[in-house]
Amino acid sequence: MSRRGSRASSRRPGRSASGSTTVYQVGRIPLRHGEGGRRHLNSVQGLAALSLDALSSVAYGPEAALLVLAGAGAAAIGSTLPITLAIVGLLAVLVVSYRQVIAAHPDGGGSYAVARSRLGGPVSLLAAAALIVDYVLTVAVSLAAGAASLASAFPVLTPYLLETCLAGLALLAAVNLFGIAESARVLMLPTVLFVGSILGVVALGLAHSHPAAVVGTPTHAPVVETLGVLLVLKAFSAGCSALTGVEAVANGVPVFREPRVRRAQRTELMLGVLLGLMLVGLAVLIHRYHVQPRGNVTVLAQLIATAYGTGWPYYATNIVVTLTLALAANTSFGGMPVLMSRLAEDDRLPHLFELRTERPVHRYGVVAVAVSAAVLLVAVDAQTHRLIPLFAVGVFTGFTISQVGLVRHWVTLRPRRWLGRVLLNGAGAVLTFVATAVLLITKFWAGAWVVVVVVPLLMLLFARIQRYYARAGEELGLGRTPPRPVPSSVATGSARLIVIPIADISIMVERALSTALALGGEVVAVAVRFNAEEAEELSRRWLRWDPGVRLEIIENPHRTVVGPVVHYVREAAGEGRWVIVLIPSVEPWHLRYEILHNQREVFLAACLQRNTDVLVCLLPFRLSV
Repeated sequence: MSRRGSRASSRRPGRSASGSTTVYQVGRIPLRHGEGGRRHLNSVQGLAALSLDALSSVAYGPEAALLVLAGAGAAAIGSTLPITLAIVGLLAVLVVSYRQVIAAHPDGGGSYAVARSRLGGPVSLLAAAALIVDYVLTVAVSLAAGAASLASAFPVLTPYLLETCLAGLALLAAVNLFGIAESARVLMLPTVLFVGSILGVVALGLAHSHPAAVVGTPTHAPVVETLGVLLVLKAFSAGCSALTGVEAVANGVPVFREPRVRRAQRTELMLGVLLGLMLVGLAVLIHRYHVQPRGNVTVLAQLIATAYGTGWPYYATNIVVTLTLALAANTSFGGMPVLMSRLAEDDRLPHLFELRTERPVHRYGVVAVAVSAAVLLVAVDAQTHRLIPLFAVGVFTGFTISQVGLVRHWVTLRPRRWLGRVLLNGAGAVLTFVATAVLLITKFWAGAWVVVVVVPLLMLLFARIQRYYARAGEELGLGRTPPRPVPSSVATGSARLIVIPIADISIMVERALSTALALGGEVVAVAVRFNAEEAEELSRRWLRWDPGVRLEIIENPHRTVVGPVVHYVREAAGEGRWVIVLIPSVEPWHLRYEILHNQREVFLAACLQRNTDVLVCLLPFRLSV
C-alpha cells in the first residue's frame, strides 16, 4: 500500500504496517539556512550573478577584432562595424537557442545536457570538457585582466599581479561559499554601474561632433596582410570572444526561483539585448571616430575618453571596468558547480559534487573552480596575454555542440514550425564551427594546443569514472531486484527502531535490511526523493520487491537529502524509543576509488551525531572493483 501525506500531519514515524510505503511531502520541516526560494535568484539577480562575464566582454571583444584588422592598415578598420553586426547576429541566434535549451533542460547543463540527450555519450563528454575548460579560463582571464588594469592605475601593484589575482579569487570563492544569492547582491551594483557607464559612453559619443579627448600614444604598426576573406574570418573569430559567457544562464537554471524556466529565459533575453546594444554602439563609435590601436591604452579607454573626456568620469569609468572584469569571474562560480553536479548525477564525476550543505550551494564545485583557476594563474604568472589564446576555443566548441544538438532535437520531435528552427540552429552551428576552427588554427602555437590536450584528458577522466561506477553498480545490483532480506529468528520488540537511509534498491540495501532484522526490533527504510514522480516510482519498485520492511519516502523539492533524514530521525527519537541509524556504505577494493563513494553517507553520519542522541553505525559493503 502506498500512502501520501504531509510531513506536518499527525502521523508519526514508525506506525505503518510492515512492507508498506508511505510518501511524505516536506511541509513544516524547518528548512536549513539557504533552502527555499528566498535564497534563489530572480531574473535581475541572475543577470548579475551569471551574465557579468558576457557583459564585460565588450572590454576586450571589439578590441580583439580591431587588432586583427589593423594588420591590414587603417582602411581595413572600417570593416569593424559590419563584422560586429555579424557577431551580434550570431548573438541573437545563440540567445534564441539557449532560451530553447533552458526550456528543454530546466535542470541546467546547457550544451552538455543537449549533447547528452541528443548526440550521445562521446559528444556529451566533449561538451562537458570544453565547458569546464572555458569556465576555469573565464575566472583566470577576468582576474588577470582586472589585476593588469588596476596595476595600470596604481603602478606599485605591478610586481604583485599574481598575489592580487589570488586575493581576488579567494574573495570570490568566499562570497560564493556563503551563498549564490549573496554573491548576486554583491554583484548587483557593479553590474548596474558597468552597463550604465558603457551605454553612457555610446550615448555621449554619438552626441558629440568630435572626440571629447584623445588618450594614448600613436603607434605605427606595419601592414602585414591584405583585407580578404581569411582576414575577415580571423577578425570575426577574434571578435566573437565578446560572446563568451552567453551560455552560463542555461547552465545555471537550478539557481533561479520558481518558475525557473521563465526567469532564466527572461535573464537570457536581457543579456542578449544589453550585450548587443553595447557591441553595436561601441562599433559605431569606432567607425565614426576612426579609432585605431594606440599605445598604453585599450580601445575601450579611448572610447571612454571620446565620450567623457579625461576628467574624473574617465577615471571613474575605468575603475568600474576594472572592477567588473575582476568580478566577471563570478559567472564560473555560478555555472560550473551546477554543471559538475550534473556530471556527478550522470556518474562522470565523483558524487561529492552533488552535495549541497547548509546553503543551496554546491560547495565542492565552488572549491574546484577556485583551485583550478589558482593553479592556472600560478602556471602563467597571471599574464593575460598567455591566457587569451585559450579562451574562446572551449566555449565555441560548446556553442557548436548545442546548436547541432538542437537541430537533432527539432528533426526528431518535429513540432510546429520545426523547419525554421532547424535552419536557425543550423546556421548558428555553421558560424560557431567556423569561429572555432579559425581560432584553433590561427592560435594553435600561441597556446591553443593546451586546450587540444586538456579536453581529451578530461573526456578520458569522465569516461573512466563512469566505467567504474557502472562496474560498482553492477556488483551492487542497481536496477535489479535483490533477494528478500533474511528475517531474524530473534523475537522483535517495539522499543527499538532501526532506521536505514537508502538511495535506491540494491544488494547493499538487502544486506543492510538483513543485518537490521537480525539485530531485532522494528526496522524502517527511509529515502528522499525530489518530486512526486520519483517518489511513486520508488514506491512501486519497493512494493514489487516486498522485503517485509516498510519504506518511508520523504518528498523534498528543495533537492537536499541530509536535512530531511536528520529531522525524521530526531522526530522518531522524540517518541522515547531507542533509535539506531544503520547507514549502508561502499568500501571499494582500491584506495584510489575512495573519493568516488560515501561522501553523503559520512556527512549524514556526522550531522546525526551532532544533532541527535541516536546510535549511528556505518555498515560497509566491500566491492571487488
